[in-house]
Amino acid sequence: MELIDGNHIAGAIIAELKAEIATLPGRKPCIALVRVGEDPASVSYVKKKEKTAVEIGVTSRVILPPIGITQSELFALIDDLNADPAVDGILVQSPLPKTIEEVAVFRRVAPHKDVDGFNTINLGKIAQEDETGFVACTPAGIIELLARSGVDLKGRHVVVLGRSLIVGKPVALLALQKKAGANATVTICHSATTNLPAITRQADVLIAAIGRAEFVTADMVKPGAVVIDVGINRVADPTRKNGYRLTGDVQFATVAPLCAKITPVPGGVGPMTVAMLMRNTVKAFRLGAASR
Repeated sequence: MELIDGNHIAGAIIAELKAEIATLPGRKPCIALVRVGEDPASVSYVKKKEKTAVEIGVTSRVILPPIGITQSELFALIDDLNADPAVDGILVQSPLPKTIEEVAVFRRVAPHKDVDGFNTINLGKIAQEDETGFVACTPAGIIELLARSGVDLKGRHVVVLGRSLIVGKPVALLALQKKAGANATVTICHSATTNLPAITRQADVLIAAIGRAEFVTADMVKPGAVVIDVGINRVADPTRKNGYRLTGDVQFATVAPLCAKITPVPGGVGPMTVAMLMRNTVKAFRLGAASR
């Protein structure tokens, strides 16, 4: 069994981007990070994104609207950022307050600044294999993780466990694309799938993105499979100082011995998400510069 080190691979990408940005004349790429509220995970994620941006030379603007902001007020804020020529990318951190419709907010971000890849147009561009679009960061990170770990998807059976717009659907479309690093046969499973273990056991590559702690057990995995664990769940653990431990959607202790390769949690897919966000921001900058 080989552990796929997401920290190492993401670090290599960050180093590549830092070197690329250092060669850019004039102003540097700029990302606006919008966070509403004080959700602890969101605070941590935005700090990590801001820190990485600074590290590689991307300008970051952290915008903290009041928790009581209305949807129309948030739209107005996004519209201002869409119109600002000094801003190349916009990320609105989820979750948002229940009074705000997240999908509507994602659609409000201009497609050419949608470095999170959630705008309807960018999701459509994945299906059309249009390279001018932006791919959501976690799915892009999964495909990059596989490629840099020497896993060729061509002709292999990829089973995606989960059908969200954030991970499941886009990563399935990416694996299906007619290009190097893809060309897989893809099955998507979800909560209504019958006889789920029989399907997941067919996977050469199993991507677990269902959001349930340790849901994937050894009886669901074919020996020799590659397992990508996208989940990150907090599980109560009174032996820990903070009272919890982080675990993925895969029962690592029982599944790992069966695998050819597997990602850990933490330290697997998570670091790739931030690296892909920075890559998208640099891409947005270059596309914007080309159109100016």
